[in-house]
Amino acid sequence: QVNGVDNMLYMQSTSAADGTYVLTVTFKIGMNPDTAQVLVQNRVSNVLASLPQAVQAQGVSVQKRSTAILQIVTLNSPGGSYDSLYLSNYATINLVNELARLPGVGNVTVFGASEYAMRIWMDPQKLYSFGLVPEDVIKAVKQQSQVVAAGQTGMPPAPSGQDFQYTVDIQSRFDDPGQFADIIVKGQTAQGGRLIRVKDVGRIELGSQTYSQQCYLNGQPAAGIAIYQSPDANSLQVGKEVAAKMEQLARRFPQDLKYDIPYNTTIFIKASIDEVYTTLYEAGILVLVVILVFLQNFRATLVPATTVPVTIIGAFAGMAALGYTVNLSTLFGIILAIGIVVDDAIVIVEAVSRYIERGMSGHDAAVKAMGELIGPILGITLVLMAVFLPAAFLPGLTGKMLAQFAMVIAATAFISAINAATLKPTQCALWLRPPVPPEQRNLFYRGFNAVYNRIENTYAKLIGALVKRSGLVVAAGLVISGLGIWGIARLPTAFIPNEDQGYAMIAVQLPDGAALGRTVNSLNEATKIALATPGVKQVITIAGISVLDNSATLANAGVNYIIFDDWDKRAKEKGQDLVSLLTGLQKKIESISDGRAFVLVPPPIQGIGNAGGFQMQAELLGGSFNYTKLNEVTEAVIDAAKAKPPIQRILTTF
Repeated sequence: QVNGVDNMLYMQSTSAADGTYVLTVTFKIGMNPDTAQVLVQNRVSNVLASLPQAVQAQGVSVQKRSTAILQIVTLNSPGGSYDSLYLSNYATINLVNELARLPGVGNVTVFGASEYAMRIWMDPQKLYSFGLVPEDVIKAVKQQSQVVAAGQTGMPPAPSGQDFQYTVDIQSRFDDPGQFADIIVKGQTAQGGRLIRVKDVGRIELGSQTYSQQCYLNGQPAAGIAIYQSPDANSLQVGKEVAAKMEQLARRFPQDLKYDIPYNTTIFIKASIDEVYTTLYEAGILVLVVILVFLQNFRATLVPATTVPVTIIGAFAGMAALGYTVNLSTLFGIILAIGIVVDDAIVIVEAVSRYIERGMSGHDAAVKAMGELIGPILGITLVLMAVFLPAAFLPGLTGKMLAQFAMVIAATAFISAINAATLKPTQCALWLRPPVPPEQRNLFYRGFNAVYNRIENTYAKLIGALVKRSGLVVAAGLVISGLGIWGIARLPTAFIPNEDQGYAMIAVQLPDGAALGRTVNSLNEATKIALATPGVKQVITIAGISVLDNSATLANAGVNYIIFDDWDKRAKEKGQDLVSLLTGLQKKIESISDGRAFVLVPPPIQGIGNAGGFQMQAELLGGSFNYTKLNEVTEAVIDAAKAKPPIQRILTTF
């Protein structure tokens, strides 16, 4: 029923061994997440009545969220006071709802031993001897352990003079194994009135609701809380909210219960933005230094210097008007724009200075210069906008990314043109004075001019020689252009190159039918190898899920999240860059005794897949369920991919 919903790109469903089913619907870029959720919810509501009764009783939820985990909060007991079941249950009861209410949080999932539940282990032989089936025990538990409203005493209609009215509070649902053990399943009146209780056909214990997952932190039992952000949320803000809330909740933790946020994708985002800000400052300072060195006039330097802050403020105003946020694409656009926007101001300063040197006043020189330059300024602005604006209309995710970059540059170019046509001439008229003659300038300027003049003269002679051989120069240019195109065509292409985001993943896959205990042992082997590797800080282990199958529950699969040391610390050590760490880990984990292990890099953009690289789907058409044929086709595709050197680490979970 969901198939064909408006603006849907594709769907991917996963049916896990524990009876869960997840359908992920991906919509076109720019689709409103709230609208998409309503459209899917309407389709699900139409089909809900036709689903099995057990599914309706459990419920079908429709949520909007990013497919990538933003953070993993871990709970552990350093002193060993609490086991993983207690930690998971504590997280479910006390933390999940608090974190789910935070702005921008789309979903909160607990990895680990689930939550407490009363487990009844029935003995088939005893059931048979008493003529019972499991359904008899289930019905007895449902009937005798339920919430009951006992009513009130003294409520109307009551005799006159009734002064008090009380609500009767009785024990309803059981919460102790002994109470469940005494539940009567059957009465044997023919055998002297004997009552068959639950304890007569099985044993009762307080255990975990499910045993399908296990979570560890650095090899020690833990509970993992995965935070997913909403599609339209600011990841940095969500990360701050989660950290602040955990700091607040930690004040009421019991003794020997600690939390940590080892997996935190916002650290890389913040570090990337900080690097961009550093580059932004460096670019601004470098531009001003170059202007001062070449113009050799402090007053003249102030004119283009004031262009940078004015244009940046205007760029942020343009971003706000276009609905853009401060991200890597927009910040890169601003960095590039800094070098572009000062050009107009420099040209105006040079033109006005030339007329002032001829004896004109500042006002008249500015008017004369702008009469000559207004056309070229408008022309270069339109050319720049014509170069970058078409990128805003590219379709798909690439177009969405380039649109922000291109629109920021186009907006800054437009603001720079207005600035150059209005503010810059005014500043020149007010600030510029006749310059100091070159021979009277300081030693640095005179030395710079001497070197620069020689370079300029040499360059002029070279240009003159090239002009005399224009045909040969054009031919050489065409040859160089052809070689450049040929070289670009031979380079490998990719959406976005892999970056060192501060973590990697080890996916472990065992043969079908492998028990969860085997998976845990293999993951523990990989954990020990990772922790012994220089540059690795922490390891989060989640056994029972397949990271390559939308985190579906599988007993024969698991994942290790390998958290690296900070970039600054690893930069000082040899062999701790991303490629060296990944290569070294892959060689070491190939020696695990059971199953296969693969080192995976995170996707270059969070939410675009679960790991780096690309994924293909082999699909059986025509309603066939020939899984043998599907396996043969899959293996054939893998064999063909292995024959291509650019493709590495080909794997399938089928």
